[in-house]
Amino acid sequence: MANLPDRERLVRNFNRCANWEEKYLYMIELGGRLPELSDSLRQPENAISGCQSQVWIVMEPHEDGTLSLLGDSDAAIVKGLMAIVFILYDRLTPQEITTFELRPWFEELALTQHLTPTRSQGLEAMIRAILNKAQALS
Repeated sequence: MANLPDRERLVRNFNRCANWEEKYLYMIELGGRLPELSDSLRQPENAISGCQSQVWIVMEPHEDGTLSLLGDSDAAIVKGLMAIVFILYDRLTPQEITTFELRPWFEELALTQHLTPTRSQGLEAMIRAILNKAQALS
């Protein structure tokens, strides 16, 4: 996730955007920075149900016990939301992921009140899937 900002920088960059159009463009930019997901990882076990668009998420363990997340979507905004979630969860252990509170970060970004209901549902589906995978690993 070398091309993505850390949590604090994400908030700073997001808050520098003048309006929601700029914030959406920034989310799309973040999604475009995600590494390419290989076709071999676009398998049913990595697909996230509950999203209108196609979404795949993979957890990659590291020797130190932390995880990195990989993923892709066929929708630019969804991929941007995925990048935000990945930034927030990056290099946490499975146990830390299950206890990490995303809501305060979303509130600081004023994210949830600017998403359509279907995007909010898709975001929740991604988070649930990540939490379930992390619980299975902890």
